[in-house]
Amino acid sequence: MADADTKPLTCKNLPQIFSTFVDTFVDFSVSGFFLPPSPNPNPNPNPSPTTYPSPDRLVAVGDLHGDLDKSKQALRVAELIDAADHWIGGATTLVQVGDVLDRGGEELKILYFLEKLRREAAVAGGTVVTMNGNHEIMNVDGDFRFVTKSALDEFRVWADWYCVGNAMKSLCDGLPKPRDLFHGLPTVFPKFEREISDGIRARIAALRPEGPISSRFLSKNLTVVVVGESVFVHGGLLPSHVVYGLDRINEEVRDWISGLKQRVSSGLIRGRDSVVWLRRFSHELAENCDCSALEHVLATIPGAKRMIMGHTIQESGINGVCENRAIRIDVGMSEGCGNGLPEVLEIRGNSELRVLTSNPLYQKGYESSLESNLKDGLGLLTPEQGPKQVEVKA
Repeated sequence: MADADTKPLTCKNLPQIFSTFVDTFVDFSVSGFFLPPSPNPNPNPNPSPTTYPSPDRLVAVGDLHGDLDKSKQALRVAELIDAADHWIGGATTLVQVGDVLDRGGEELKILYFLEKLRREAAVAGGTVVTMNGNHEIMNVDGDFRFVTKSALDEFRVWADWYCVGNAMKSLCDGLPKPRDLFHGLPTVFPKFEREISDGIRARIAALRPEGPISSRFLSKNLTVVVVGESVFVHGGLLPSHVVYGLDRINEEVRDWISGLKQRVSSGLIRGRDSVVWLRRFSHELAENCDCSALEHVLATIPGAKRMIMGHTIQESGINGVCENRAIRIDVGMSEGCGNGLPEVLEIRGNSELRVLTSNPLYQKGYESSLESNLKDGLGLLTPEQGPKQVEVKA
């Protein structure tokens, strides 16, 4: 029998537990799974560093563009998740180079899934690094040119559950009144039919600076990261970006997404020479890539030997130019953006680079046919040049 002085368990004397329960309920309703506890109980953890030491195993994955199934296939090719979608990569470091958003309809599910893997990997001694691509920046800016109807539906459903959660929290006297998700936004967008209008409204609310999704997920992204000898960036780096400061770029973009900073220089994240839009090292023809600028950039970043980037679809698969100092890993795997076969880049310690692929052509000696059909000037990772293709059944 309970002590007479013991207070009953109510949201009034246990408000944080109630709030956590509501958040878990909303997360499960949106993602379909329970997020494991965060290994860092600090509600305001330190931001991710710009530089990481060289791991025993490093895996890089290109643009995902709202395709959850292909995302999981790529991670299985890399042997980072099992059949139940749990992390099995041990101490591996995974870098996803941005462009989770747009062109597909499961953007939120991928954001939740990467967060789940981030937490599971941390427990196993691994690291998951997520990055901003140009499509993350565009969406925080409210530029929805490449959004799909199914993605708007996903955000509309998320907003419904988020508002249910806020309504539940508002019933608890011990919690502050939740902020209106749609504060400052019009009720309708007259140019669009109601269902589309509701999706656009939800997407703006979620992804604008300090929005619930941008603050929770995108603010954890890095815009530039150095892991061992490899520099990762979505589009590319120019000497001016390095002079500006890699830590400074990450800090300013993070603070803008979090609502702590009003704006970020357009030269950093907007325009063709910005770090998320640059294509100077991504042209199909090696002779059209600016290898001298690349060499200068790498020479000014201590220990850097290569730049690894996404952003520009490589129809030939993951490949390199400039003597494999520029590695391009966007294979257009999303169904909404090329529907290519999943491939990932693997680097073990300081050994050679390998391409892990689900492409069945590699089962039949495709490497030699690739060499014999190689066009002059194409920047491909042929066996004698560098990274090797390894067929892995997904």
